[in-house]
Amino acid sequence: MAAGALLLLGWVGASAAQAGDARLTGAASDIQSDIAKSGADVAVAFRTLDGRSQWFLRADEPFHAASTMKLAVLIELYRQVRAGAVRLDEPLTLKNEFHSMVDGSVYTLDPADDSETDLYRALGETRTLAELSELMITVSSNLATNLLMGRLGVDNIRAEVRALGADGMNVRRPLEDSKAFEKGLNNTTTARALLVLLEALAEGHAVDPDASRQMIAILERQTVNERIPAGLPPGITVAHKTGEITKIRHDAAIVYAPRPFVLVVLTRGLADEKAADALIAGIARRLYAATQ
Repeated sequence: MAAGALLLLGWVGASAAQAGDARLTGAASDIQSDIAKSGADVAVAFRTLDGRSQWFLRADEPFHAASTMKLAVLIELYRQVRAGAVRLDEPLTLKNEFHSMVDGSVYTLDPADDSETDLYRALGETRTLAELSELMITVSSNLATNLLMGRLGVDNIRAEVRALGADGMNVRRPLEDSKAFEKGLNNTTTARALLVLLEALAEGHAVDPDASRQMIAILERQTVNERIPAGLPPGITVAHKTGEITKIRHDAAIVYAPRPFVLVVLTRGLADEKAADALIAGIARRLYAATQ
């Protein structure tokens, strides 16, 4: 599916299309115009899986990761499964009690701030690690994410990100740690780091080919599809993870177009969520048209 030497390609500079790719150069210019009109801060990382076309804009600038960091949690889960440290069918007791990285004090998640609430009504029961990972990705459950992070270990998640070469992602803590947030201790990522993780999945290098296929299948079941998928022709399979908090909207995807590609778009500064979604969809639309 992807060129084996993909990661050996040299990085191009920000906002530079590969030499000789006139359509992509034109699309890049149009995208930058769209971004300027929106008033948002935007980072883009784009590369076809054959390695012949790529474009990066502010791709090494850190953004609040929001829920895109859940991709790193998913990969570490499957790494530990392969290592025999955990099992996908292993049950985990549901609890809503976590400890701040600032002082160890206990905090809980508010169901009103989560995208999935059934788990909160099942506290004290168990769910398997596989079930929690499905909820973490497809409906972006914060409670499922924090439970998995507690089982897997934040340090292990961060180490696996580094092992895959995605140095621009910094997973520091579980979600909704308000004391850490107030001190600026947040999970961050660059667009390039997410592209590296998604390329590893697409090439079968994330854990191993079978694990990569299983993780891609979960990402294909994503239920939030108003961003990158909305900019593509109907019927194209997209394996992706979104993220959002106030004035932040992201999407990071493997797009199985006739000529497959990875696209990551990170945005901040737009209070209008629909406008942010439309901006991301528009970027996907332009890059698809320029490279297919």
